[in-house]
Amino acid sequence: MEKTYELQVAGLKRTLPIIQVAEDLAIASFVLLGDAEMTTQAAIALAKKLPTDIDYLVTAEAKGIPLLQELARIMDFKTYIVARKSVKAYMDAPLEASVFSITTQKEQTLILDGRDAALIAGKNVAIIDDVISTGESLQALVTLVEKAGAKVIAQAAVLAEGDAANREDIVFLEELPLFPL
Repeated sequence: MEKTYELQVAGLKRTLPIIQVAEDLAIASFVLLGDAEMTTQAAIALAKKLPTDIDYLVTAEAKGIPLLQELARIMDFKTYIVARKSVKAYMDAPLEASVFSITTQKEQTLILDGRDAALIAGKNVAIIDDVISTGESLQALVTLVEKAGAKVIAQAAVLAEGDAANREDIVFLEELPLFPL
């Protein structure tokens, strides 16, 4: 029988499978991508917690994109920025930062198109993600936007996993425990 964890967030309940991600660690697998109802409700709740002086919203490819799209719509942003996982032919003078994520279990590179970097230079930025756990992905995004000359004024996620829930520098809706094995 599969172990599960009951999560309540933004007025919704989800039953999450508990999956092993390391020899001594399992997580409750929260996948926002594809969950339109959760994306909408979480975006509404997060928008209420974010500062009002944000110029741009930034996320990493891919699970945070629907959340960012919905936040942009709710907050009346005309555009948002996505750090990609590889350099694309259309990119101009891309900036890069490396990250080791708990869920991908390997080093990845995040890429910010130089055109996007120029847009956010000198601006206030909010970094948005679905789950903040170790903070590695978040730090890679902070590095990218700071390389571009932007100021990070908010870091937010739907869930803070494990010790991330104790951080005072992030905004989140609910805590998600880790499951040591």
